[in-house]
Amino acid sequence: MTDTPKTQASVIEGLRSFFRSGKTRDIDYRIRQLKILDKMVTDHEQDIMAALKKDLNKSNPESFMTEINFVQHEIRYTLKHLKKWASPKRVATPVSLQPGTSYIYKDPLGLVLIIGPWNYPFNLTLSPLVGAIAAGNTVLVKPSEVSAATSGLIRDLIGRYFDPSYLAVVEGGAEETAAILEHPFDHIFYTGGERVGKIVMAAAAKHLTPVTLELGGKSPCIVDKDINFDLAARRICWGKFMNAGQTCVASDYLLVHETAKPKIIEALRGAITQFFGENPQASPCYGRIINEHHFNRLCEFMKQGNIIFGGTTDITSRYVAPTLIDRVTPEDPIMTEEIFGPLLPIMTYKTIDEAIGFINARPKPLALYIFSDDE
Repeated sequence: MTDTPKTQASVIEGLRSFFRSGKTRDIDYRIRQLKILDKMVTDHEQDIMAALKKDLNKSNPESFMTEINFVQHEIRYTLKHLKKWASPKRVATPVSLQPGTSYIYKDPLGLVLIIGPWNYPFNLTLSPLVGAIAAGNTVLVKPSEVSAATSGLIRDLIGRYFDPSYLAVVEGGAEETAAILEHPFDHIFYTGGERVGKIVMAAAAKHLTPVTLELGGKSPCIVDKDINFDLAARRICWGKFMNAGQTCVASDYLLVHETAKPKIIEALRGAITQFFGENPQASPCYGRIINEHHFNRLCEFMKQGNIIFGGTTDITSRYVAPTLIDRVTPEDPIMTEEIFGPLLPIMTYKTIDEAIGFINARPKPLALYIFSDDE
């Protein structure tokens, strides 16, 4: 379902009018809305799981842990602390302003736009919503059209549980998103890729709108010598192959001490088999790639280097096996672009300074992991 520019404009004006009414400034009002959100999520856990299964083949335990419970915890933590967070704070008064008294007041921004991603389409759309509600804003939510089942569910649920003049959802693709960004907002929160992040930031600049961009990157994982390789392999595989590797903070590549390479490869093979069986395609715990575009992108990456484990694909189900790739070069696209899939390139280093230099010579990632017994 998509919304026309005229519909978008009407929705946005309604949200602005609601904010101007002053209702969202009341802390008790915000608390009530957060409790409604908590009830919405809890009452529809099975519906959320079904949508995530349809979009990404997520298992129910994975959906609960990485999507549903994450949002529930965010809501409940916020409810516990909101009154303290929102209270005025007395601070020291400069001599030039004596004998006055000084306070910091937490003031709502106004109308916030949240543009959600497709990889964790429930969690990463609703988590920023919790903060926006708590801060006393009205909110326009734009879920990712790529995860269509979850997007439709979010729109349906929010439409049922909330006043559309206070909290609204619009759907659509790139054209509809571009039309939304023509409007001024008081803050924009975007989670997704770098390419669209640049578009969002450029659009926001026209209105001097502050933005929060949660993008991606190539998060490295350093593996030292003389460690517990089985333990490291299990932890690497858990983070890398959850959601079929479609996680922005997943290890994007391994930097392994040259003497440890055979041991970590053997341990990784064992961990993958332990988690997903001899045939991960038949595992109820292994996800699928979101669409054919991303499936084909990953298949191109697999033409680089030497596949030493996995490598199986099936376009009909958008299945890409957990795959280990050796003999890649720093110039290969798999080492210059974010992978965002279940492919794990393995490179080696001789000294830790060499590994650090390699990482620092590249754009800063979201995360870095190191497995070592050397503090």
